Amino acid sequence: MDRLDTMRVFVAVADRGSFAEAARRLDLAPVQVTRAVASLEERLGQRLFHRTTRRIHLTEAGVRYQDDCRRILRELDDAESALVEGAEPRGLVQLTAPVMFGRLHIQPLVLAYLEAHPLVRVRVLFTDQIVSLVEEEVDVAVRIGELPDSALICQPVGQVRRILCASPAYLRRRGTPRSLDQLREHRLIATSAVTVPREWVFYEDGQPRSVRIDPQLVVNSTEAAVEAAVAGFGLARVLSYQIAAPLGEGRLETVLAQLEPRPLPVQIVYDEPRRRTARVRSLVDFLVPRLRENMLTLVGHEASKS
Repeated sequence: MDRLDTMRVFVAVADRGSFAEAARRLDLAPVQVTRAVASLEERLGQRLFHRTTRRIHLTEAGVRYQDDCRRILRELDDAESALVEGAEPRGLVQLTAPVMFGRLHIQPLVLAYLEAHPLVRVRVLFTDQIVSLVEEEVDVAVRIGELPDSALICQPVGQVRRILCASPAYLRRRGTPRSLDQLREHRLIATSAVTVPREWVFYEDGQPRSVRIDPQLVVNSTEAAVEAAVAGFGLARVLSYQIAAPLGEGRLETVLAQLEPRPLPVQIVYDEPRRRTARVRSLVDFLVPRLRENMLTLVGHEASKS
């Protein structure tokens, strides 16, 4: 095997945590995989894997080398793709976005993009979990919220608000809270992916204020929380785009809007080398201006209802 093939074998073993699984993935004999890794370790003068009778895992040197191998192999694939694609984007682009935002705002744009670029295939992962672009080999991500410093490129496309809302019927029946202290007098609806939230943060007199909450209803999907609020059960706290339709139709009203935290940025995130391929570049260039226009329209609509 040449050095690039050996790198691919090493990355496959690291990904699968198994020589046998890597061999099946690469359609190689297990002995070829074992010899390739042994030869690589001998050439580098470093142990890349800790081996036991039950499992293997990367050494510290192996972790560093894995990152370098991924980068080198990805840049090689991107360089070859750029030559093959020429002026016309083609091939697979992998995209991830939050579930509800993706369904409402990303999927319609992806469908329009594919109509314009029939040689491109898009694989979309809608999830509210943060996905590693490098480890999951994702090309483009839509992220909501502040991002840690990284080597990734970010293009802002808009902002969303964290809104407290309830149905008009609920507010007529139970009264509209005028202060954070009055929230304890109301039925609260919370969303939870893993743990039950214990506090909501607001801004009062320019300072953050945490309010302890004891929600009577906790659901693990935003759609369910919105439906419960529309049905008149209680107060829910969601992102502004998640209630744009019921807010615009008058089925929900905002509460304590003057105490909302600062808006959260919405950003398109990608790894700069990957954007050099025609297919990734064309998707980013298609999404950014259209999402900005959509978000401006959404903000204007929210302002008219606030």
